Amino acid sequence: MFALGGLLRAGSTFFHSAGTLLLPVRPISTGTRCQIRMHAIPQPKEVDRWTEKRSMFGVYHNIGILGDFKAHPKDLIAAPCWLKGFKGNELQRLTRKKKMVGDRMMTLDRHNLEKRISFLYRRFNRTGKHR
Repeated sequence: MFALGGLLRAGSTFFHSAGTLLLPVRPISTGTRCQIRMHAIPQPKEVDRWTEKRSMFGVYHNIGILGDFKAHPKDLIAAPCWLKGFKGNELQRLTRKKKMVGDRMMTLDRHNLEKRISFLYRRFNRTGKHR
């Protein structure tokens, strides 16, 4: 075992000294090679111009012209009462729902609503634009 270790050490010094005579040839780069490899020009994305949101844009704008300005567009929207004409975040929407229909909700639904409100209340108080 000791003899094998000695031979390995002697061989490594022999090859190390011989390695100084035979240095490997290193490639020299001039930096002309293109770093970005593009095989083809990417195809333009297919965009659906008639999504539901885009197709319904401005659908109630003619109510005033045709209806003599008697009905507001938010009155024609078929939606729950707490959502008609509402603009705000989720916490504001849920508190509005609780205020309007909370007393008529089922027990489990009301409990889940209150849990979500408390979670969002804590979250908005910890991180928000007002801080």
